[in-house]
Amino acid sequence: MMKTALTFPGQGSQQVGMGLKLAEAFPASRAVFEEVDEALGQKLSALMWEGPEDQLTLTENAQPALLAVSIAALRALESEAGFDVKRDASFVAGHSLGEYSALTAAGAFSLADAARLLRLRGQSMQQAVPVGEGAMAAVLGLDLEPVIEVCREAGADQVQVANDNAAGQVVISGVKAAVEKAAEIAKSRGAKRAIMLPVSAPFHCALMQPAADVMARALAQTAISDPVVPLVANVTAAPIATAGEVRQRLVEQVTGTVRWRESVAFLVAAGMECILELGAGKVLTGIAKRMAPEAQTIAIGTPDDVQAYIAARG
Repeated sequence: MMKTALTFPGQGSQQVGMGLKLAEAFPASRAVFEEVDEALGQKLSALMWEGPEDQLTLTENAQPALLAVSIAALRALESEAGFDVKRDASFVAGHSLGEYSALTAAGAFSLADAARLLRLRGQSMQQAVPVGEGAMAAVLGLDLEPVIEVCREAGADQVQVANDNAAGQVVISGVKAAVEKAAEIAKSRGAKRAIMLPVSAPFHCALMQPAADVMARALAQTAISDPVVPLVANVTAAPIATAGEVRQRLVEQVTGTVRWRESVAFLVAAGMECILELGAGKVLTGIAKRMAPEAQTIAIGTPDDVQAYIAARG
């Protein structure tokens, strides 16, 4: 068996219609959407498949919705291809909210608990900062260290690196005026572009501390098991394998940097020959392709993807 890592996408990958074909094709996938609907007391699946898009994009809906599609894709892989996470995966990793999907895949959370936690996470992140006070921007063409320096200049207590996604692709977050100032400085330092992002709150920065406090309380009351395979954590870009570490890192993750570039580099260094992205979109697969050209990088989000994976395994 090839050394395989499972990765799970974060916010921004959502789109109306996601997961519908999985639900139609595979009973195991359909059961996931039904369980999430029941856990939330809401027909989230109807919103995912019919829209409206502006409601799906709301953080409190997008987060559990993306979890549902990721786990539905995994359940299809398990039921159709005989995939077993404990046996067939070496590591799991998820981008921001995707960390909850990864931990659900690895048996640390029940699906219902993960859905409820992500609903709360979305609500608390949204409420942490009044609309319009915070902002995020993507800085393209500068690597991590120069962007950290830019943030220092613009006001280190007001803007920080939220995501280090890939070489030359860094996202900053914080107080709106400081983010705008940092974006201008970045352009003067040679960034190809610095684009303000259409987000409802400034994620992964110190302004999110109220949300981190909410999640600390919620996670303390949630049953968490040791994951059956290690999670490469966002905030450390290193593997963790105990329930206690899971709790700690998920709280830190709300205000901390998503170290995705380093996480993928860790997977490459650990000899992963196959990196699967389970769920909506192919954002993480694109990053993995560039960073791990020797590895097989496969996105699985539709029945066709599942069948292609089975065919490739022969």
